[in-house]
Amino acid sequence: MPQSLNHLKESASQTAGPYVHIGLTPNFAEIGGVYADDLGSRMLTDDASGERITIKGHIFDGTGAPLKDALVEIWQPDAAGLFNSPSEMRGSADPYFTGFGRCATDMANGEFVFETIKPGPVPYPDGRMQAPHVTLWIVARGINIGLHTRMYFSDEEKANADDPLLNRIEHRHRVATLIGQRDGDVVTFDIHLQGDDETVFLDI
Repeated sequence: MPQSLNHLKESASQTAGPYVHIGLTPNFAEIGGVYADDLGSRMLTDDASGERITIKGHIFDGTGAPLKDALVEIWQPDAAGLFNSPSEMRGSADPYFTGFGRCATDMANGEFVFETIKPGPVPYPDGRMQAPHVTLWIVARGINIGLHTRMYFSDEEKANADDPLLNRIEHRHRVATLIGQRDGDVVTFDIHLQGDDETVFLDI
């Protein structure tokens, strides 16, 4: 007869707390001697192909205050739309570009910054091309499960209008929460966790 398992109780949950920075960005947490550089702090070398851009922004809570203890990761293809991944079967990605970045928000003002390149378009599962975008993952104190979202580019209006994912958003006024505003080589993308301007988050 199978043993009843109803005597087991669910373990208490715990948020990421301050230890996420110690484990993921030790140099940022002023713990030296672990890695020369925090993983994801540098996404490209001078030999990388593509248009250099800087992505920066803030993460705001429901009251409009910036989160100063959050951590952001971005994932993206290279300028040709190829991922630096063993599962990439469409070609060889740029060896001088990692496609992955990690940044803790600044303790003074809550800002995150990534020095990267503008990504190329990639196909949707059904073969249609998606507009250039980067994927973001956000974790912070009080967020038990990391939040996923995307940032598209304001200078890609035609591609954004045809993007398969953006066209699935029912409330059209919320599409704007996924558009990074480009000014020269700087793209500003603020993330709102709650409130009237809440960013669209993806269940992936």
